[in-house]
Amino acid sequence: MPLVANSRYQPPFYLFNGHLQTIVPSLWRTVPEVSYQRERLELPDGDFLDLDWSRLPAMRPTDGVVVVSHGLEGDASRPYVRGMVRALNRAGLDALAWNYRSCGGEMNRLLRSYHLGDTDDLDLVVRHALATGRYQRVYLVGFSAGGNVTLKYLGEAPTHVPTEVKRAAVFSVPTDLRASSVHIGRLQNQVYMRRFLKSLRLKVRAKAELLPGQVDLSGIEELRNFEEFDSRYTAPMHGFDSAEAYYKHASSGRYLSGIRVPALLVNAQNDPFLPASCFPRELATNSPFVFLETPPAGGHVGFPEGSPDGEYYSERRAVEFLTAEVPA
Repeated sequence: MPLVANSRYQPPFYLFNGHLQTIVPSLWRTVPEVSYQRERLELPDGDFLDLDWSRLPAMRPTDGVVVVSHGLEGDASRPYVRGMVRALNRAGLDALAWNYRSCGGEMNRLLRSYHLGDTDDLDLVVRHALATGRYQRVYLVGFSAGGNVTLKYLGEAPTHVPTEVKRAAVFSVPTDLRASSVHIGRLQNQVYMRRFLKSLRLKVRAKAELLPGQVDLSGIEELRNFEEFDSRYTAPMHGFDSAEAYYKHASSGRYLSGIRVPALLVNAQNDPFLPASCFPRELATNSPFVFLETPPAGGHVGFPEGSPDGEYYSERRAVEFLTAEVPA
């Protein structure tokens, strides 16, 4: 029964609610120790992905690599990604933090961008890492949107996942995208919604400039929530008939029962982004592979401990789970 009954996470006393545990790490954390080497991966459809590698020095060889997937409108430079990469390197693992299409600092070439159910690009990244010939073991880590992609990847076609993929750890995952899109639209979450929509609008405007005549910008400033944005842009740009069809296809919750490698899902109970349907307790109780941990605190992609710039619970927990003899 991989339902983790008692989480060991305890937030600092001064971060006493989910909003503080979400916002403070995002705005004030720094992780200067990580240095990336960037690689551009050209894709079969003519587009590209920018990959940020953090490899161990030659005197510390490893046969394991962790592919790290960031959140919505994030990138490999975000503090939560860099903190995880630092912890993985310290644990003796190479890390590959990949930037989704349009997220690496340069707009991607095609009309399409990325979406929360796009597992094809993750598969390409995993297979590219294996093609280097360096690794016998691949682990996956994902945050929020990246966690959703990771879980869907593992569960939608488990026989297609390379056998070298051994385990995964994901955090703050909206496993029910329809319910999550409504939940984050609540009045108390408008600060997050406005920030996401500002970034997404900028991306659409850049796409319109890159591809004249292919993107309709009329009314873009009137879009006020994810459903409106996804109906107008995300769904049609990626071949879905509607936002509802996109949410149904992309939500990882419907694929969890197909997962066949140990996968840890950590969702904080005070996460301002996640409704009750994103805590799949019954499934975890009956699954030999999906480990669900629901600490009372942690916020969204937060889980700070002690110093803002120090190691976070999510990092310690990921390393512990990925490297354990028997996951728990």
